[in-house]
Amino acid sequence: MESATKKVSLFRSGNVLPFVLVTSLFFLWGLANNMTDTLLAAFKRIMSMSDFQTSWIQIAFYGAYFCLALPAAILIKKYTYKTGILMGLGLFILGSLLFYPASLSMSYGFFLLALYVLAGGLSILETAANPYIVALGPEETGTRRLNLAQSFNPIGSISGALLSKVIILSALHNSSAGERASMGAAQLKAVQYEELQAVMTPYVGVALFLVVLWFVVKFNTMPKASDTDTTVDLASTFKRLVKNKNYIAAVVTQFFYVGAQIGVWSYSIRYVMHELRLNEDEASNYYIASLVLFMISRFVFTWLMKFIKPKTLLLLTSMAAIICSLTVIYGTGLLGVYALVGISGCMSLMFPTIYGMGIKGLGQDTKIGGAGLIMAILGGAVLTSVQGYFSDLTQNVSFAFYVPLVCFLVVAVYAFVSERLEAARQQRQELVPAQEPALGVLQNS
Repeated sequence: MESATKKVSLFRSGNVLPFVLVTSLFFLWGLANNMTDTLLAAFKRIMSMSDFQTSWIQIAFYGAYFCLALPAAILIKKYTYKTGILMGLGLFILGSLLFYPASLSMSYGFFLLALYVLAGGLSILETAANPYIVALGPEETGTRRLNLAQSFNPIGSISGALLSKVIILSALHNSSAGERASMGAAQLKAVQYEELQAVMTPYVGVALFLVVLWFVVKFNTMPKASDTDTTVDLASTFKRLVKNKNYIAAVVTQFFYVGAQIGVWSYSIRYVMHELRLNEDEASNYYIASLVLFMISRFVFTWLMKFIKPKTLLLLTSMAAIICSLTVIYGTGLLGVYALVGISGCMSLMFPTIYGMGIKGLGQDTKIGGAGLIMAILGGAVLTSVQGYFSDLTQNVSFAFYVPLVCFLVVAVYAFVSERLEAARQQRQELVPAQEPALGVLQNS
């Protein structure tokens, strides 16, 4: 066994409570992400859309991640992580509340706008929370600490999927696209109105809870973890980051990994419906099973990181994901469905591990560098739409899983070369003056 973090503490003294509070945010964006994943299946039925048309849900959602991550990083560099968290929660609340007027207008575009605002808030939250968790303890255990915090993300994911199943998917009318086309305008509008009210309900309910959390964060004392130098020199920062081959490779890998994760989950219900001849509500049980396996595996891998290097686990799981993806493409019935569920177990450690490996040693560039790794979440928009296009083109959702297959190949390559890239980074760092630590001066706020 390879020992990755021998005799190094997981937390700095006094940082356990802030860790718990920030970790609750991982739960919340997991809940929002996976409610959104089920919307593809919901809108496909509600508005008789193609797979490519429904992929605009993910384009709006993850496009917002790309647009807001860098402004969020600048904000938290000039001020504090807490400022970013409060701003992110505020937009999360606003976007969730916009689902109410969107349901009244019955406009797909209005729902996309609400999702864009909501996801903008999540982008700011992730840009702040991920490096903040790393900063709350020794750098040597940063990846393991981030995996622990991220372990609560799939608990939120499962909660979001269950909310969608009980409130949204179970409320969908069983009429097919052809049957809806034959309905009168008034009848069709009545059916769609009832379905869109179900779409709106969980988002508005979550918003009310978020208001309470906003005040809890606002009045809670937390380490600022602010930089001693709050000036923002993007040109110099970008120049340093571009020279860091390990960081650039991590950003590219994160783009492909997130594309794989969102693509697998977005089309899970569609795949199960096709292979097992089930409706959306019944097929969502297998999607929830995927999330449960994802959650359990993340805790298991966090524990394994005490004994095995993160890069080794990343390589092993990416290879396993490739095998599962091939089984999904060429397998049929329950075999393909079980392989699809298995992919989630493989994916569980990938995002935080790639993130932790990518920001290692960035020093004062950590916040801007972290934003780049969050902006890479754009892969969820780009590659999910590519997957939807292939599904429509081939009229076979199974073949669309070639897209995540290629993504997992990229992850495997990064895991294989990461040690060499990290060694090169350390060698270069020894030749230049040491940067100030990323955490800066700990103060209370």
